[in-house]
Amino acid sequence: MHWLRLYLGHLYGITMSIKNNQVVTACRSTVWMLLVSSRPISWINTAFPFAAGYLVTAGRIDPVFFIAFFYFLLPYNVLVYVVNDVFDYESDLRNPRKGGVEGGLIPPSRHRFMLLATAFINIPFLLVLFLNGTRNSNVVLLAVVLSALLYSVPLLRFKERPVLDSVTSSFHFVGPLLFALMLTGWQTQYWPYLVAFFLWGMASHAFGAVQDIVPDRKAHIGSIATQLGAANTVRFSFLLYALSSLTLLSQGGLSPAAGVTELLYIYMLMPYLNIADLDAYQANIGWKKFLKINQFSGFVVTMLLLIRMRS
Repeated sequence: MHWLRLYLGHLYGITMSIKNNQVVTACRSTVWMLLVSSRPISWINTAFPFAAGYLVTAGRIDPVFFIAFFYFLLPYNVLVYVVNDVFDYESDLRNPRKGGVEGGLIPPSRHRFMLLATAFINIPFLLVLFLNGTRNSNVVLLAVVLSALLYSVPLLRFKERPVLDSVTSSFHFVGPLLFALMLTGWQTQYWPYLVAFFLWGMASHAFGAVQDIVPDRKAHIGSIATQLGAANTVRFSFLLYALSSLTLLSQGGLSPAAGVTELLYIYMLMPYLNIADLDAYQANIGWKKFLKINQFSGFVVTMLLLIRMRS
């Protein structure tokens, strides 16, 4: 394919241009910055939904599976989070959480280059997935990419539009699953699981926004948490987690077991139901518990999927 030869030729040209340690150091620094900004701790949150949906519905592993799985593991997270870190730089400077696993700080001098690197990493994978997709899967993939951009880019910036910010963020994770289901053949019986996952995603984003209320307000950034306030946002998350859990509990088979794991998220929120806005930073403790609960619930869901595939 012509585009692939051009891409590899450009990559070869970059490699041949490395003539001194200064360039090598710059490249290593760029790669490290891309990795930090892509939130490695969250990679599995986008790759796993795709893999689970594809394996359960298609029942096979093929080249498209590997390409899409790797895309949603790394390049997609670079797209979502590097773009976010570039356009959130000013507010991130005021946020003590940034500069580590919860978000990178990209110097303004690197912004343009990082955006170009993000495009360079994503475009080849997207082309392959579009060429090997169906009409429906391509529409979903386009929506997934656009939602990643619209969440952060200026003017539209859905992340500053209360409620829409949680909706868009949730689609960042539901989108890969929906793409897998469209790729293998959509069936109406999938709706309850998508709804449950979508509600979970909205609840998680809303609670995650609580810890940033103070720096977001100082930076004049709107969010569902700055709009509703800390306590009301936590209660909103509580309601969404409960609805998500009830949706799964109402389904047959192994789904109720997954619904039970969501009770852990509800329990996690209990100490913060009456949290004051000025104390919103304390929700970071709960957010760290959220990350651990994710690991456990991911393990449970993985076991349930293996049982489903063997039955």
